[in-house]
Amino acid sequence: MTGQHPGSTPDDRPAPTSPAGAPAAGAPPETGDIVIDAALRDLAAAPEYDLDAQLEAGEAVHRTLQSRLTDLGG
Repeated sequence: MTGQHPGSTPDDRPAPTSPAGAPAAGAPPETGDIVIDAALRDLAAAPEYDLDAQLEAGEAVHRTLQSRLTDLGG
């Protein structure tokens, strides 16, 4: 016996929940910076099957992060 109740399967278990304030599983993290958050959402929205779109979104995030870091440097 596996310790399961009769008739139950592992699929019957409720999905784990995220801690309060944490992004949902699969959601991009939120940084509190609206520009960076928007870039991360665009990256997450890039179709998995479209490598060109993923690369373009990744490069856009990279440029955004570099720009924000430059802004912090004065």
